[in-house]
Amino acid sequence: MQDEIYTIEETMPINPVESYLRMDRMPHIWCSGCGIGTTVNCFGRALETSGLDLDKVSIVSGIGCTGRVAGYLNLDSFHTTHGRPIPFATGLKLANPELKVVVYSGDGDLLAIGGNHFIHAARRNLDMTIICVNNFIYGMTGGQVAPTTPISATATTAPHGNFEQPFNLPYLAESCGAVYVARWTAYHVRHLTKAMKEALGKKGFSFIEVLAPCPTLYSRRNKLGDGLDQMMFYKENSEIKHGVDTKTVSLDFQGKIIVGKFVDRERPEYLELMNKHYQKKFGDKYTPYKG
Repeated sequence: MQDEIYTIEETMPINPVESYLRMDRMPHIWCSGCGIGTTVNCFGRALETSGLDLDKVSIVSGIGCTGRVAGYLNLDSFHTTHGRPIPFATGLKLANPELKVVVYSGDGDLLAIGGNHFIHAARRNLDMTIICVNNFIYGMTGGQVAPTTPISATATTAPHGNFEQPFNLPYLAESCGAVYVARWTAYHVRHLTKAMKEALGKKGFSFIEVLAPCPTLYSRRNKLGDGLDQMMFYKENSEIKHGVDTKTVSLDFQGKIIVGKFVDRERPEYLELMNKHYQKKFGDKYTPYKG
């Protein structure tokens, strides 16, 4: 019997998330050891089991390393200006409430220049899912201090160590009104995938913080090794505590990491409140807004 000949493409294993990616844009631009790509893999797997109509899923990113995610996902994608993915996503959701809107960006984009938008979107309980990849630094623009940089960690704008108190992101999200709040690391791929699926199915403002290595700037400047070293640190220093008080989950430089699902509650979302308010005020004269 003559041996069959296969092409390289025919013998390569099939990645189950490929259909959710724009493969014509590969390879991606992220550094070796960066955790962002791992989070995207988790997101693809969450979409696969979410049961969502992907024609009604839109993803919005801002500027920065994580801001490039929208360009690689095979969804209706929007790469917006720095710090403005949440107001852009708000416009999408209000124009077409049937959409499942996801904001996928970094800690600097969402919580520094975009911080005002974050707190008010949570306060209003706008129906969107926020995935924040937190690498403790501005990765794309030179390694400056971010609002999440731990005290004593060094950065290009803090060569002698940061002294500014960083945000505790889960506590910030909960106190502003988020209905779902979780934190995982790029090491906890199965937990993260499950959290993403839960957040996608939640009605209201849901928030996931994902700790991920930045080996090129943060890890190198702080002598923490490469991406694998940071993954091992996450494995050895993370403690799962579901439902814990978010006031207690702040992060210290290379200290213990509390991960888990911290908040899962119900609260009327923005459009529901708006329609209820105007129906009460105007009665049958008011037609409920549906986009």
